[in-house]
Amino acid sequence: MNKTLVIILLIAATIITIAVTVDYSRNRTVDWTESYNEKSNKPYGVSVFYKELPKLFDGQHLKTIYYSPYNYFYANSEDGYGDHIAEGNYILIGNSDYLELADVEELLIFAGRGNTLFMSDYTFPKSLLDTLNLTIKGIKTQDSIVELNFVHPQLKPKNTLIDKSDSASYFSRFEAENHKTLGYLNHDLNLINFLEIPFEDGKIFLHLEPKVFTNYNILKDDRYLYTEGVLSYLPNQNIYFDSFTKFFDSHYGDAEEKSNLSWFLQQTSFKWAWYLALLLTFLFMVFNAKRRQRIIPIIKPLENTTVGFVKTISNLYFETQDHKNLIDKKITYFLEKIRSDYNLDTTILNEEFITKLSQKSGKNIETVKKTINFINWLRTKNEFFEDNLLKLNRHIEEFYS
Repeated sequence: MNKTLVIILLIAATIITIAVTVDYSRNRTVDWTESYNEKSNKPYGVSVFYKELPKLFDGQHLKTIYYSPYNYFYANSEDGYGDHIAEGNYILIGNSDYLELADVEELLIFAGRGNTLFMSDYTFPKSLLDTLNLTIKGIKTQDSIVELNFVHPQLKPKNTLIDKSDSASYFSRFEAENHKTLGYLNHDLNLINFLEIPFEDGKIFLHLEPKVFTNYNILKDDRYLYTEGVLSYLPNQNIYFDSFTKFFDSHYGDAEEKSNLSWFLQQTSFKWAWYLALLLTFLFMVFNAKRRQRIIPIIKPLENTTVGFVKTISNLYFETQDHKNLIDKKITYFLEKIRSDYNLDTTILNEEFITKLSQKSGKNIETVKKTINFINWLRTKNEFFEDNLLKLNRHIEEFYS
């Protein structure tokens, strides 16, 4: 066997032995920070809950919101500039104290338009509590255990124990004639912790124990049944999952967004495999530093000027503000590609054509309909603006995404 290969194998075996020894001997610590981050696998992250949401709301779309409610709902409204109108369930788990007055107002508008707002936290912004005429108080727990109960007799389990909780919250004041009690603490109907609040044409659900949605509690025993029971009150509609505060590092806990490699380096096996690969690469470079053949001259390939030509022509049309010409060409090229890719006749762009294109391309029929209807609308116009061109380009890109 080659002497160099023997040396490399011995070094690799030594490193693996050391890595295994260190892994078994080191004292691992658990991070119990309540981050409520959907990308965190730590005990009080909510990655398990987040991954199960599409199954609990079958057939509905899950959107993760990295903007404040004011910015997101204002943009994605009937009068906004977003790409859709936000309708469905807005879910916020923990860290609700970042909400400002404008955010609370926008959330209430969202709920009032026939949608559902679900929030689970130990307390909520004062502006929200004042609007809904609520007061929240806390109690000390015995042995750091909280017992959660449903009012509805058919919901199971009848009670769920949550450990590692020094205190618990309950609604000490609410409008009993308007607000519906859904859950309470420690078998005491005076300690209400889960409310359903009608608000104009929609509903607001407020829950005071966010830990039930964390990885630790969902994966322990049958506590996931309580989580399913809470979510069973929400309608089967699109989900908007609030992740504004969890997208970056804050005092709520590390959101684990440091780098794409950081998660792997936290896993012992991956970390040592990575270090071993780097070491073997270094050794390979050292033992193969001596050249084994003459330097091969680099021959520069012929430059492809096609892309440059296309950019030049595009800039020429754009700078002359010839939007009509560009729109006509984009529509022509788009329809030509449809004819060549899907063997469809593009003479008449009607409902039958939209259905066939959706079936052959596998695209969502709503996406296809928006694109074709916009093209038909453009064909009725005589005057075009830059916004028409940009919107056409967005529709075509959405069709191919």
